[in-house]
Amino acid sequence: MNIKTRLAAGALAVGAGLTALALAAAPVAAKSPADDAAKPRRQCFWANQVNNFAAENDEVVNVRVGVKDIYRLELFGGCHEIDWSQQIGIRSRGGSTICSGLDAELIVPSTIGPQRCTVRRVRKLTPAEVAALPPKAKP
Repeated sequence: MNIKTRLAAGALAVGAGLTALALAAAPVAAKSPADDAAKPRRQCFWANQVNNFAAENDEVVNVRVGVKDIYRLELFGGCHEIDWSQQIGIRSRGGSTICSGLDAELIVPSTIGPQRCTVRRVRKLTPAEVAALPPKAKP
């Protein structure tokens, strides 16, 4: 190696060392458990795991998934006759799980044929919210 090459290599080594030192001295933002709790996690379910439903009104339907989970489905506009229906179908749109409103569509039998009701929002209810539901709205 000639002298110019040695000087360039030495300068690179010193520069790399200063960069590493500067990175080590930079403050690292600590992640608190509150940060994780503030972010809502996606809570999804499979349409074939729905085993009961109850309509609060023609815009809100609660579905029981499995043994203890209850999800609230808010519909675009109204879904007439859903509160009188004894059965509904739930169709997953685009994938196998339902995580958001655009993932699902309710199919409700009516006197003029099946009605398709688009779901606007899906949200899993907390145990406290489930306990606060009126009996008519509990699936």
